[in-house]
Amino acid sequence: MGRSNRILIVDDYAPFRHLVRSTLQRRPGLDVIGEASDGLGAVQKAQELQPDLILLDIELPALNGIEAARRIQKIAPGAKILFLSNNRSWNIAVETLRSGASGYVVKSDTAIELILAVDSVLQGKRFVSTSLSDHNLADTTGGHIGGHHEAGIYSDDRWLLEDATQFIGAALRAGNAVVVVATKPHRDILLPGLRAFGLDIGAVIEQGRYIALDAAETLSTFMVKGMPDPVRFMGAFGNLISRATEAAMGPHPRVGVFGECVDLLCTAGNVEAAIQIEKLGNHLVEEYQLDILCGYTVNQLQGVSDKHIYQRIRAEHSAVHFH
Repeated sequence: MGRSNRILIVDDYAPFRHLVRSTLQRRPGLDVIGEASDGLGAVQKAQELQPDLILLDIELPALNGIEAARRIQKIAPGAKILFLSNNRSWNIAVETLRSGASGYVVKSDTAIELILAVDSVLQGKRFVSTSLSDHNLADTTGGHIGGHHEAGIYSDDRWLLEDATQFIGAALRAGNAVVVVATKPHRDILLPGLRAFGLDIGAVIEQGRYIALDAAETLSTFMVKGMPDPVRFMGAFGNLISRATEAAMGPHPRVGVFGECVDLLCTAGNVEAAIQIEKLGNHLVEEYQLDILCGYTVNQLQGVSDKHIYQRIRAEHSAVHFH
């Protein structure tokens, strides 16, 4: 009988570590040799144990999972890395794969996909949750990747800001640029969140890679009689995207856009204008190969009389996440 594959589990939530351990222990040939609850502990355990596979969360105390993965590759080069995360952001999945990981599993898919993902990664294959399978993963190593237009529908600001921080932080960490069109309270909270993500946000702003605008003021530049004017919209965002693209670094510069204009319109009951902006956003994605995340709040959508609003939002996006 061959040697068992030795696995290290890293997650700050003990019940989830226990669930993963129990699942793996039922499979012959898999041996859980250790656990860690933070990023620095993951690096220490990886160096000490030299596992074959590390199951790694992203949101970890002390050191985030992506940075931990980069360090682990230097001190445990034989260890494969499979991320298990609550985050459904395409940008985050791409960033983990570019950091050297072999797979990405959304935690809500763990019960169905964990063993399949572990087997695939140990066989030298790449695995990504089927909930992200509509995306093109042909080249996540630094080459061209088409644009994506996603929406997040959030039960409270905490989830919205967590997703926005991950989306923006992953883009900036990769050397790309972002355009943030948000309310002032959210813009104010995002900055310390991005610092906690490990970014020198002052340097990023100075480089021109972080452009932040007020959502209401931005709306006023292209709204005419309650509806977005396509020429004004494309002109305004085209100029912003061009500026951001020039500031982005690397051979394949990209721009991410996080926006709350549509949520403000839904708050005001102007759903038709929000849907038209989403359609125009799709034109931006096609023209500039952007990654867009639109933030909606559940409470505002619940006040909209059109009971099909969720389906209409879904129709204009490559993916919709509920939190």
